[in-house]
Amino acid sequence: MFFERPQNGGEVAVLVHIDFPEGPNREDLEEFRELVISAGADPVGLITARRDVPDARFFIGTGKVEEIGELARMHGAELVIFNHSLSPSQERNLEKVLQCRVLDRTGLILDIFAQRARTHEGKLQVELAQLEYQATRLVRGWTHLERQKGGIGLRGPGETQLETDRRLLRERVKNIHGRLEKVRAQRDQGRRARQRSAVPTLAIVGYTNAGKSTLFNALTNADVYAADQLFATLDPTLRRLLVGEIGEVVLADTVGFIRHLPHKLVEAFRATLQEAAECELLLHVVDAAAPERDHNIEQVDLVLNEIDATDVPQLRIYNKIDMLEHARPRIDRNDQGQPVAVWLSAREQSGFDLLRQAIAERLGNQVRVLDIRLSAAESRLRAILYEQGAIQTESYEDNGDICLRIRMQMADFRRALARVGIPEDRFIEPVREDWQ
Repeated sequence: MFFERPQNGGEVAVLVHIDFPEGPNREDLEEFRELVISAGADPVGLITARRDVPDARFFIGTGKVEEIGELARMHGAELVIFNHSLSPSQERNLEKVLQCRVLDRTGLILDIFAQRARTHEGKLQVELAQLEYQATRLVRGWTHLERQKGGIGLRGPGETQLETDRRLLRERVKNIHGRLEKVRAQRDQGRRARQRSAVPTLAIVGYTNAGKSTLFNALTNADVYAADQLFATLDPTLRRLLVGEIGEVVLADTVGFIRHLPHKLVEAFRATLQEAAECELLLHVVDAAAPERDHNIEQVDLVLNEIDATDVPQLRIYNKIDMLEHARPRIDRNDQGQPVAVWLSAREQSGFDLLRQAIAERLGNQVRVLDIRLSAAESRLRAILYEQGAIQTESYEDNGDICLRIRMQMADFRRALARVGIPEDRFIEPVREDWQ
């Protein structure tokens, strides 16, 4: 007799949390509760246990499996959620014994992402992550069709239902990859356009529910959905922000990170997270009142490393200081006097002037205003600067020389000089005092 996976899902859930020693399997219980509530489930019971290593068959001991089953029957729960990543075989074994749906931490996060995605791109990214996650779990629902049967009227069409599903899944994954490649190309084109116009890009990153979208809305007068829940923002949003002498910059709001963020999600959202990897400055928003603040910072840095964004300059923003006693807006500086952190409250919009000041100081080393003089023979450089939208004013001397005031990033200016074969010290060193 083959096990049939129950088809009726439910929101009443029993939670399971195993307290492992410090290591890769360790998870936070309070964060788990927030994830479950964010997904819309109604937790009616919690089973906890201590183990040194997971059980190969059920992840937990058989005694705890019986305890979970009794608690689920008592409350009429149709869903059991584990605060850990389970193997497909462990999920199948648990579902067979408990006779209800079993969901692990990865599946829970994927479900939240599926609920929150609003744009076409976001939905494609979530669907891709879900399909790749389900690829090894298809057997659960089709165990009765694993074997073809012989006899008149019972011969199969040449492949089992499971094989058909896997083939369709591969085709769908290939199709989504192709569509996301187009999205990635469009984003790359947008970034190149901003680079040509010398408009710096800033990306807001941080642990989920650190207040990134609240800060983004307050700074740019945007209407991005912001709520006191995990993963309130999935779809990236870009807005322009005026920052003192720097002028306009582009500010990008990105998806929140979380410990043990499923690798499939990082891969699926790579097109979105590329905004963070290729920006001029990362604004790392930190919940200053969170008990595990330092650990959350480490988890964000791990994801930044996974998307190759560790070399991007970073300005840390300690948000929610209104929830701390005696905390006031301030700028923290390193030994060289460079701003490295800003303490503020996005909800009360206090400390924003200090944030703009810190951004201007950090970008001031990259975006400069320079007065240069070109001879008629160097007019090719003028054409390149016009192409990049860097020229602010232009005038001509009686001898035919061209006087330009340009505003652009130093790296772009050096590349432009290299293209026309003009040495850097022709402009940069002699007029360093003219940089504004």
